[in-house]
Order: sequence, then C-alpha cells, then structure tokens
Amino acid sequence: MAQLTSFKLHSIRVRCLLLSGAVLLSLVLNGCQAKQEESQGQRYDFNGKVVSVDKKAKRVTVEHEEIKGYMDAMTMPFALKDDWPFEVLVPGDKISATLFVGSSSSWLEDVVITQESAMDPNAAKTEGLNVVQPGDAVPDYGLTNQDGQRIHLGQYQGKALLVTFIYTRCPLPEYCTLMSNNFAEIDKELEKNPSLYERTHLLSVSFDTEYDTPKVLRSYGAAHTGKFAEETFRHWEFATGTPDEVKGMAQFFGLRYYQDTGQIIHSLSTAIITPDGKIYKVYRGNEWKPLEVLRDVQSLLGEQQR
Repeated sequence: MAQLTSFKLHSIRVRCLLLSGAVLLSLVLNGCQAKQEESQGQRYDFNGKVVSVDKKAKRVTVEHEEIKGYMDAMTMPFALKDDWPFEVLVPGDKISATLFVGSSSSWLEDVVITQESAMDPNAAKTEGLNVVQPGDAVPDYGLTNQDGQRIHLGQYQGKALLVTFIYTRCPLPEYCTLMSNNFAEIDKELEKNPSLYERTHLLSVSFDTEYDTPKVLRSYGAAHTGKFAEETFRHWEFATGTPDEVKGMAQFFGLRYYQDTGQIIHSLSTAIITPDGKIYKVYRGNEWKPLEVLRDVQSLLGEQQR
C-alpha cells in the first residue's frame, strides 16, 4: 500500500512538472511568436487628431490622414503599444506615430503630440487642465537659474518674456531639443536687432527638478547658444525649481507631464508674456516656427510703443 501511495504521489509530481513545463513552453513560444510577429510586421507613418480616449478599453479613436500604401483617411479606434499616452492625451490633440500591423494584431507606437488641442472650457474642466488666454495675468513664479540664483517672473517686466518648457534628458528630437533649437534661432535673430534684443528675454524651464541642477542647466544652455564658456545667460536663461514650484507654473500654462520609469512624458507649451506681465500668445505643440514667434514679438513690442 505504501509503495502504491508513493507511486501515485510520484505520478502526480510528474504530471505537475509536465504541466508546468508545458505552460512555460507555451509562454516562451507565445513570446517568441509575438517578437517574431513584431519583427515581421509592417510599419507606416501615422498622423491624425484624437477624437476620444478610452483608458478602460485601452483604445484611442483617431481621425487620421491617409496612411500611404495602406489605408484611406478615416476615423477609427487604435490600440497603443505603451500605456503612457492614456495619461496625457485628450480629444483634439494632433499626434504623429508609427502604425504597426502584424498578422494578428496592430497598434500605434512612438506616439508624439505634435499640437495640443484648443481645449475648449468644457474639455479643460473635464481633464483638470488650465487654459490660459491672452490678457491673463501671469503669477510671479519663483525659480532657480543656471547660476544657482533665485529669479522670479516679475523681474522681467518691461520686456517681452518668451517662456518654454524642456528637460535636458528628453530623448525625442522633435520635443525638447526642437524647442531649444527654436529658442537658439530666436535668440540669434534677436541679437541682430539691438533694440529688440534689449526689450526681450528668453527663459527655458525644466520640469526635471531632480536631475537638472544649475550645473546641468548651465552646460546644456551654453551648448545650445554655442557660446560655451563665454555664455553669460544675460538674454536667455535656464531654470528649474522645487517640484511644487515647477508644478504650479506648468499647470498654469496647461502643461501635461508625469514621470514614467525615468522618462518624463510631457506635452509642450511655449508662451510670450507682455512687458506688463500678461499672456500675449501661447503656442501648443511643436509645429510653431521661430519666424512666427519673431513676428509676434515685433508686433507686441510695436503695440507696446504706441
């Protein structure tokens, strides 16, 4: 009887081991099949406007442009490869992405918000986002600049202040790097006009408060101006602050961002503030051009002189 019981226990263990092995093998094969499908699938450039975001179903409905070589323009739901867009996308956002199409599945990957929605008051209320309007007074936010000195927005009154948000480790070339390159071009063009140069100031604000120390900001800023050790930051400053300071300022300008495994996922917001401390214009997304901002600055300062 003892031998029989021992034999049964042994048989059960063998069956369990075989079952576990089969499950493990299945998972491995499924993983390999998924990787194989991903490597063998087709990828297409994708552009469109977000119609709705369904976090529960993990779907984003997009009114997309023609996908050349694959699909006519239409409105339809898409799965996303990553979870982070569900935290920041809102209806009306324009996005670019890569559409992956495999043998049994498809999704959008490498999503980039190219232009934020106009965010009508009802949508903004739903998402808890602030919508700044021309003429709104800008609070006197305090920050710490690349020299470790405390600054506040009120000290720039009397000048047109250009503000944008970045962080130095941002990996996407069409995001923070583009904003800084655009500001570098604006800075150089303004320098050609001494009158405008003296009546303007540029400020890049980092929301990576832990990593972007004054030393890091100084190195990053000097590299973008191209003056390196000779840069004085008299006209274009780089600053950050405590998490609460930066959060308050970012929220005022309607910025959307959060931390995800070391990367900061964020939207874009750039603004011109009038010499008397009010919003003149806000550019959302990355489609604005330096020449457009320069024209707006000239228009603003021309109005201020009259």
